[in-house]
Amino acid sequence: MDSENVSALIISDFNAANFAGYLNNDPDGPLVHAHTAPYGQVMQTLTDFSLPCWQESPDFVIVWTQPQSVLGSFKSFLEYSRSPVDRVMEEVDAFCRLLTSVSERARAILVPTWVVSAYNRGLGMIDLKDSQGIANVLTRANLRLVDNLQAAANTYVLNAQRWMELAGAKNAYNPKLWYMGKIGFGNEVFKQAASDVKAALRGLAGQARKIILLDLDETLWGGIVGDVGWEGITLGGHDPIGEAFADFQHALKALKNRGLLLGIVSKNDESIALEAISRHPEMILRPDDFAGWRINWTDKAQNIVSLISELNLGLQSVVFIDDNPVERSRVRETLPEVLVPEWPQDRQLYKKALLELTCFDVPSITGEDAERTLMYAAERKRVAMRDEVKSFDEWLRTLDTRVIVESLNAPNLPRAAQLISKTNQMNLTTRRMTEAELLSWANQDNHRLWTFRVVDKFGDAGLTGIASIEFDHDTATVVDFVLSCRVMGRRIEETMLHQVASQAARLGIKQVRATYIPTPKNRVCQDFWKERSGFEADPGGEVFTRSLNAAYPLPDGINLVDKEDA
Repeated sequence: MDSENVSALIISDFNAANFAGYLNNDPDGPLVHAHTAPYGQVMQTLTDFSLPCWQESPDFVIVWTQPQSVLGSFKSFLEYSRSPVDRVMEEVDAFCRLLTSVSERARAILVPTWVVSAYNRGLGMIDLKDSQGIANVLTRANLRLVDNLQAAANTYVLNAQRWMELAGAKNAYNPKLWYMGKIGFGNEVFKQAASDVKAALRGLAGQARKIILLDLDETLWGGIVGDVGWEGITLGGHDPIGEAFADFQHALKALKNRGLLLGIVSKNDESIALEAISRHPEMILRPDDFAGWRINWTDKAQNIVSLISELNLGLQSVVFIDDNPVERSRVRETLPEVLVPEWPQDRQLYKKALLELTCFDVPSITGEDAERTLMYAAERKRVAMRDEVKSFDEWLRTLDTRVIVESLNAPNLPRAAQLISKTNQMNLTTRRMTEAELLSWANQDNHRLWTFRVVDKFGDAGLTGIASIEFDHDTATVVDFVLSCRVMGRRIEETMLHQVASQAARLGIKQVRATYIPTPKNRVCQDFWKERSGFEADPGGEVFTRSLNAAYPLPDGINLVDKEDA
């Protein structure tokens, strides 16, 4: 799936032309070319792949249905006719089996949950309590849908009820639209759905934002800390504005807990600002919650570039939040890759504005995500120690680095797919693959794929590297060479090549070959292969080869643990 242009097939039991129009005309990336299967032919479309709508080989498929059309037994509940709930669940299971078969036809399947009109009160006050209530049965059917599709790596269930609530009951359903054009929902619903689908596609393409950079005064708290001191800022307590700032910080911390990084870019006196963050009793975010900061009087655009470079991230991963429209405009114009959302003047709307952002969607959340801030804190300790030792080699030896290598397996698959889809800098070919595609590729007889976890005395950096080869006769071609920016430049790259070369030699391979595919962001990978890989480069510096007549050395100071040999 091209990260800039994707094709979509919409399968629905209603006229989805308006929905397709919103997807096709949304200017935010990726650009979508959506077409619809004939409405009302859901089952036919899900079972007959020779139909014309499948001929364009869509990148992703949206299967959006109404419960009464695909779950025959659900109609009886709409008619208040007593019926076995188990029969509905059996029909949900059968529908999920169809969806699973479709998952092989596209890179991703998006399935909105089932909803009914808010005008339908069902059994009224007992609609959830009574096992025959519409809301009761529909809730269970949706949970069954989610549970059944949980194991389908490239299938994602989207919360359609949220679209209805945001649109409002009067805008979500209009009976006239159905009777005149078989249009299932109002345009406000389709707008919300298109926004969530585009967010999902960005997440699948590895384009989710990774770090939120924040101003301080009037952004994390009320008041100017340099003027009023940390005791005088507005934060928490019984003040409505102070409570709003505290809730905003709670929301930021929740995002940090799920894997986002936080940073500070503020025009302030660093010692005064850090004292406020450390000492104010109502402060939710403390210094350890931030991956880094630039607190000084330098231009904020310059500070963003400096901090992001230190963290080995790209500007395309940044969201910048500042209450000052002048500062927002400066960053937006100077650094167009940075997302700078318009920010409300009303402080009590900060949390709402944050939670409405659609740039953080990811297809999975791994253990490494949850520990990301701790990993950056450990990196600061490594850098501090590096300043104390005499040489780079001595610094590497003092880290006591272990690199743990293992083949692709069920536990590491989500993180491996995430890494291959999100890493831009140290990435040889920048191919993007879903979990299902990656697993299928790795299981082929002439393919090998290894994952690499880096651990040192300061902590576990998590699964940070992937290397794979495809071999034919006596030559192996490196297909993936991916390494997280968190551990770049610590001889992990050479350790990965040692693993590739030694395992290739075991297979009787005589030569390893790698071809660099340039992108706007992976020049650092080419530099490594040209300057430090130990491979011979062609005149263009894009094809690299190495004979395996001599062993590829394991770097000094690295303890390689191969779990396959353990």
